[in-house]
Amino acid sequence: MVAITIKDVAALAGVSVATASRVLSGNPATSPDSRARVAAAVTELDYRPNAQARALRSTRSDSIGLLVSDVRNPFFADLAHTVEQAALAAGYVTLLGNANERKEQQDRYLDTLISRRVDGIIVAPLGEGSGSIRSLITREIPTVFVDRTVDGLDIPSVTTDSEAGIRQAVHHLAAAGHTRIGYISGPQATSTGRDRFAAFTRAIAAAGLSQDPELVYFGDYQAASGSAGVHALLQLREPPTALLAADSLMAVGAIAILHKLGRRIGADIALIAFDDIEWFALLNPALSVISHSVEEMGRIAVDMLLQVIDGGEPESVVLPSELIVRASSSTPTSPASGPSLRTN
Repeated sequence: MVAITIKDVAALAGVSVATASRVLSGNPATSPDSRARVAAAVTELDYRPNAQARALRSTRSDSIGLLVSDVRNPFFADLAHTVEQAALAAGYVTLLGNANERKEQQDRYLDTLISRRVDGIIVAPLGEGSGSIRSLITREIPTVFVDRTVDGLDIPSVTTDSEAGIRQAVHHLAAAGHTRIGYISGPQATSTGRDRFAAFTRAIAAAGLSQDPELVYFGDYQAASGSAGVHALLQLREPPTALLAADSLMAVGAIAILHKLGRRIGADIALIAFDDIEWFALLNPALSVISHSVEEMGRIAVDMLLQVIDGGEPESVVLPSELIVRASSSTPTSPASGPSLRTN
């Protein structure tokens, strides 16, 4: 006979596994309707919870796991710092893992964090949901997604709405006279890569600019692909006069190759990066960016995880993005108005 699991109970009751778990543990943070439906499913399936497993889950380690996509990425380094400090303030230590933008490495760290019996995990997931990510759900481990999500998984998340910032960036470049804008995209295996590429495509169409598919280079959120993207785009018969890099690390690679090629950023070619890293404003010329608050994202992610650990069901949060215009995207016909001009 196949063993009945809490996942079966949740499916029959029409609730999430997390909700079914809270009902069965007697947590009051559940609705009367959910309790009634779970109770009916338990009776129909003759479900018997594993008492030993429930006892193990009742213990606390006062630690959480944080799995970032690439610790070399300044955005994720800042995120890790914010999460660590917020967790410490709440009485938790943070165990950090680095997926290095590789699903196999992600799964190895997740398996390790699970074996260490952390009280919960914050993860910036890769791909479409590996076995290790899905095991977080089946094992009922409190989990929050940060920056990225996985389609079809009912996990609370804190992400960024890329649409506004990218639309502002394309409008800014179009107003400066650029008609061919090159885009260095993130990988389409990530939710941010897909969302930002879709936002860029819509913004280009709305502005009536060239939708030449050769103007898009698909990178992997690492510096080398930013350099490769610039090299490929500038080799086109009609190269772009402006570039938009979909994350900070690819922007670093783009800056490096442009300097190597002797292209003057802000004069020979315009450049905008997604993610505002503190030292981007200190470059010469200062880099125009699409900004979103990594500090707010980290604090909210920790708060959400603590709610899940305590049996709550927090709503997912989507943070805004906006363009900050600096000298790297100025042209002779559209000079930057100052070191940090936000557009509305």
